[in-house]
Amino acid sequence: MLERDQRIVVTGGAGFIGSALVWALNQRGLDRIIVVDRRTGTNRHPEKERNLTPLHFEEYLDADEFLKLVTDNSPRLAGVNTLFHLGACSSTTETDTDYLRRNNLEYTKTLAHWAIAHDVRFIYASSAATYGDGSAGMLDGTASLDSYHPLNPYGQSKHLFDLYARDHGLFERIVGLKYFNIFGPNENHKGEMRSLVNKAYTQIRETGRLRLFKSHNPEYEDGEFGRDFLYVKDAIEMTLHFSNNQVCGLFNIGSGVVSSWNSLAHNIFAALNLAPNIEFIDMPEEIRERYQYRTQADLKQLHASGYERSITSLADAVADYTQHHLVPDKHLGE
Repeated sequence: MLERDQRIVVTGGAGFIGSALVWALNQRGLDRIIVVDRRTGTNRHPEKERNLTPLHFEEYLDADEFLKLVTDNSPRLAGVNTLFHLGACSSTTETDTDYLRRNNLEYTKTLAHWAIAHDVRFIYASSAATYGDGSAGMLDGTASLDSYHPLNPYGQSKHLFDLYARDHGLFERIVGLKYFNIFGPNENHKGEMRSLVNKAYTQIRETGRLRLFKSHNPEYEDGEFGRDFLYVKDAIEMTLHFSNNQVCGLFNIGSGVVSSWNSLAHNIFAALNLAPNIEFIDMPEEIRERYQYRTQADLKQLHASGYERSITSLADAVADYTQHHLVPDKHLGE
């Protein structure tokens, strides 16, 4: 249970979901927060700094500095009650497997064991990318983990920690969250990994039209394949749900609904009060064989854990994001 006198760590706290989580904690009157992120090198981005500007927290540590505090069992971490580990390389096109192993697997192992040893609630970000093409289903929990085959090194790095946690009995003490396609404010720094809503807003503003990939799968018409899209504000509510109970395990975090790219595009144009203008282009050859054509979160375990809040509809989420954040250029808390 999160309480005002206890300290909270949010890794990836300057990033998309991480900064949204810090914002939501602030909304609850909580500001004894240690934000952890990469503060140097290519991961440094002015938009990440802007994500943090309106937020309240105790200190901002570089990821390597925080790792040293953990490995040294530093007294500077005294009083930490909950560790939200959302920091990782999240690029689905990253090919450096050694980099992914260090950042997404080994780093997570170290934090998880430290948290368990110090009775700190540990909630970490896994990913729906672990499910691969979906042919083996998308059931959370640990029973089917061996049947999943991620399509890219990023998904594989996340999957490897899920397997490690299962094989070492960690899910009796920790929580893993398989985030599906999350979109919303504070994602401007993500470049090509931004959501289609964010990219579409820029495209439409500059060209008056939106480009979508053609289908290269005979089962789907152009624009009719899709994803489980979830607004970041809902994703954060689901994440915080697990900080206020003692439920453990591996859970899907999504809407439970598949929405086509065409549907998403039409909602974006509607939010901008414009008529749809969509152009279909060839999908790059290098991703055609590794492309997820359909994702849908099974939420039975989430609901069984006691989560009862309704989920924002795609139309309402797109409208809120577009009209209250993208058009006025406002981050969360501004």
